[in-house]
Amino acid sequence: MKHTHNPFIRIWHFYIEGFRNMTWGRTLWIIILLKLFIMFAILRVFFFQPALAGKSEAEKQHTVATSLSGERVDNIAE
Repeated sequence: MKHTHNPFIRIWHFYIEGFRNMTWGRTLWIIILLKLFIMFAILRVFFFQPALAGKSEAEKQHTVATSLSGERVDNIAE
């Protein structure tokens, strides 16, 4: 490996060499990435449905205003 003075290249090579020499670290990173995928992809699809899907702009504004104020908003300034 040739030596370079660019700090970004040196940092990149530092991490690449570190990941090449890992033993348990590689398995732990796979577990971490798998858990992140489960949390953000699978759970979002089944448990966090979009609340504003299929609503018109006025209905979206009313829903957001109600949610932010904590009370029912009947009059919306248009």
